[in-house]
Amino acid sequence: MAITRASRPVNNAIYDELDERWYEAQDDPIALLRAESACRTPWIAEQIQARFGARASVLDIACGAGFLSNAVAREGHAVTGIDASERGLAVAARHDSTHSVRYVLGDALQLPFEGESFDVACAMDFLEHVENPDAVVAEAARVLVPGGLFFFHTFNRTFWAWLVVIKGVEWFVKNTPRDLHAFRLFLTPGELRSMCAAHRMTVHELRGLEPAFPSAALVRLMLSGTVPKDFAFRFTKSTSTGYTGVAVKER
Repeated sequence: MAITRASRPVNNAIYDELDERWYEAQDDPIALLRAESACRTPWIAEQIQARFGARASVLDIACGAGFLSNAVAREGHAVTGIDASERGLAVAARHDSTHSVRYVLGDALQLPFEGESFDVACAMDFLEHVENPDAVVAEAARVLVPGGLFFFHTFNRTFWAWLVVIKGVEWFVKNTPRDLHAFRLFLTPGELRSMCAAHRMTVHELRGLEPAFPSAALVRLMLSGTVPKDFAFRFTKSTSTGYTGVAVKER
């Protein structure tokens, strides 16, 4: 049977090839991921502080090169980052200014941690990269303490998300690899709520995420194919493209 674009797996191998481009490249979609993280991370840190105070145990699932892990560690929290890319973890460790993050090579579908061992678990820009996101949610719930927080970011399965996240990036950002995302793996908020509920977690808040409009940086991106350093995202009420959320594990 021929493998169509609709059925091909998402290209996760690209993240093992970035090295310092994780932090330096502007002519690559990874620059958009950095900008997304810069928008989300302060809100996540505020939520952790409000619930657990100055020091919480945080697990960053599929942490990549440590954008979230290193930022949360700078807030004083005890952070563990896990990822399947040894090269990505090496980059993350080099950029850990606190020298405190514990980086672990491992499988997000079989987390090598005991149950109820973390106050917070995060799966940012990851659920849309696996064939079985429910397994990721199940593992996050397993390792969370009762009352723990599960943060996530993913993309909605809508025409608008396909147009912006897949086609828009392909059209306007240089060095966009083939199959960076697979539309069939995008998740509706309802689907993610149901996954969380199946594992005794309740979604408490969802925030949409979109490029800041109007934006001269967005125009420069579209004209040059390079993501300007001042390109920014903002939260919005609409979850039609991408959304960030938090769920709470039942006590």
